[in-house]
Amino acid sequence: MLIRSATNADADAIRTLVFGVLGEYGLLAEHEGVDADLSDIEGNYIARGGLFDLVFDGAGQLIGTVGLYPRGDGVAELRKMYLVKHVRGRGLGKMLLERVLGRARELGFGRIEFETSSKLVEAIGLYKRYGFQPFQPDHIACRCDQAWALDLNVEC
Repeated sequence: MLIRSATNADADAIRTLVFGVLGEYGLLAEHEGVDADLSDIEGNYIARGGLFDLVFDGAGQLIGTVGLYPRGDGVAELRKMYLVKHVRGRGLGKMLLERVLGRARELGFGRIEFETSSKLVEAIGLYKRYGFQPFQPDHIACRCDQAWALDLNVEC
């Protein structure tokens, strides 16, 4: 397995993976909305002090994505943490979440927030095990029906 930072050259492959996973759960891509960030990964994530990582299997196939989108005041939004179906349930989500939480601390974030859909039952279970708590955001994306947060100064 290889994990590396994404570039704008990866955008098409990222959209294919992300939109494919969303489709599995009956969720729609929002090209002009919450998914518009994928049009400039370097500008929206890396240049702003966040990250967007890609996970590849031993054959070089893209199997996962995860992003930390800086929102200001020490808060980052966990975005686009998706794995292709054939690798789910093998502990890769746990490894990816632990890695991104560690990187968030290294980057100086004190809080991680994200929005999701209740259809993503397995992922929500993982987030709960790591101490994420529900919260009420000011705004929520159309395909989402809940939001979660974790203060990073509290150990998992």
